[in-house]
Amino acid sequence: MLIANLCRDRDLSSSMASRRVPKVTSKEGASQCKEKHAVLLSPVGKLEISGCETGLHEIKLPKMSVLPNGAEASAGCEVCEGAEGMTEPLKQCTAWLHAYFCEPARTEQLPVPPFHHPLLQQDSFTKQVLWTLLRDVKFGEAISYQKLADLAGNSRAARAVGGAMRSNPIPIIIPCHRVIRSSGQTGNYGGGNLMKEWLLSHEKLQKEKLAY
Repeated sequence: MLIANLCRDRDLSSSMASRRVPKVTSKEGASQCKEKHAVLLSPVGKLEISGCETGLHEIKLPKMSVLPNGAEASAGCEVCEGAEGMTEPLKQCTAWLHAYFCEPARTEQLPVPPFHHPLLQQDSFTKQVLWTLLRDVKFGEAISYQKLADLAGNSRAARAVGGAMRSNPIPIIIPCHRVIRSSGQTGNYGGGNLMKEWLLSHEKLQKEKLAY
């Protein structure tokens, strides 16, 4: 597997300024990392997370065909498969996602799990875009592809920003759902447009509750 094969070189990136952000790490001189998997039952369906002792590899989203009803929307986010033997990064990911769905205010206090995916180890515009998104676009906010390109240092790369969003291996934590079209339309999303709309609505509602 590509991720497992690339779990070798050790490289710690510095923390981003002004908010808790994860490290991007890799192992040096070690054998291939042992990837672990877990499945979380969330309001938007089953989320499959994978990672090793070094960091989080991926969050895989289900495809939403219908919006969750009231009871489903208020459900928590709990591990339903793979709870035994979870690595520390997977535990941190689980805690963060639980807070995101159930207690959003806590996400700013919780550590974001370290990332260990080759896309986030390469020096590329995609990596720059994803880090910028994670650092600068907060819960309950939205940003256009064009504006994100500006923030990432290339105002002419709005189309490349769209490609970066499609490549994002860690959705929700790296919030590509907050990137929308300049017209205000939500645009495409890996989990489907319904999920993107639900996540944006969830954040808007929770932000309004926190304001009172």
